[in-house]
Amino acid sequence: MEIKILGTGCTKCKTLEKLTRKVVAEKSIEANISKVEDIMQIMNYGVVSTPALVIDEKVVIKGRVPSEKEIKELLTK
Repeated sequence: MEIKILGTGCTKCKTLEKLTRKVVAEKSIEANISKVEDIMQIMNYGVVSTPALVIDEKVVIKGRVPSEKEIKELLTK
């Protein structure tokens, strides 16, 4: 699984990254997690409001920080 956190480094972006890493570790999900901070790369995903969560090149959350429960559901379905 390829997971990307899109965000320029704001508090919400850092929170999303922290929650995502926590869920991946807790659920023993095999995943590569990367942080994309380049605004042009972020815009290539059609995201204008960060943070955003991308799973296997599909934007699943944008413009908000989801709950830990929501992240678990997205990563385990």
